[in-house]
Amino acid sequence: MLLRAALTSFRRGSTLDAAPVSTSVTADRSHLAAYNAVCGFRLTDELPVTYPHVLGFGLQMRLMTGPGFPFPLPGLVHVANRITQTRPLRADEPLEISVSAAGLREHPSGMQVDVVTSVNDVWHDVSTYLKRTKDGSAPGERPERPASAAVWHVPGDIGRRYARVSGDRNPIHLHPLTAKVFGFRRAIAHGMWTKARCLASLEGRLPEAFTVEVGFKAPLLLPGKAFFAFSDGEFSVWGRERPHLLGTWTA
Repeated sequence: MLLRAALTSFRRGSTLDAAPVSTSVTADRSHLAAYNAVCGFRLTDELPVTYPHVLGFGLQMRLMTGPGFPFPLPGLVHVANRITQTRPLRADEPLEISVSAAGLREHPSGMQVDVVTSVNDVWHDVSTYLKRTKDGSAPGERPERPASAAVWHVPGDIGRRYARVSGDRNPIHLHPLTAKVFGFRRAIAHGMWTKARCLASLEGRLPEAFTVEVGFKAPLLLPGKAFFAFSDGEFSVWGRERPHLLGTWTA
């Protein structure tokens, strides 16, 4: 998969013609337990709302490294993720997973595209990726850090541990040396681990049917200290001054 991702470096596409891909799976209980342990979820018969994302990750990579996807994977930035579930999925039910790409559009910093994953027509995930081609960032208004509900001491190996359960072995998450090749001082946490860790902290507070949306902001360097905060319908993860993640949920 890493080799296929590297080979996409030669792409210079401007159109989106990727064909949808699909598969049928059933959750593996031992894999689910490992995922829950890494992200902080309790072990139940219901799948954590972020877990189907990792079940569909192989399909996502197949689509993004296959023909018709316009961008090279190296340098592609995962900037946002939205998940909607109309009911919790269960560990013992067959899962029909489909992945497609949509919404190729301009962004002040380049181009964006959505990778859409659906499971059993009751769970839908939209991951937005940015291909930077210019510096279109604007200063804007910096949000104020809210009072913290918890302080996270994130270990240096969380990127490797999450990679083992998610399949996402992007070098920027694995080791300081491989991260430095891509311009980071140290390895950085996966955005979807950070989102999952937030939702694990909110277990028991969320309804069975809801939408949860996050924007991934400044990278969370590993090892690191982060501040988790939440209020009605909002949650966030912060460094000392800048947010790593800003999120909302709606029933």
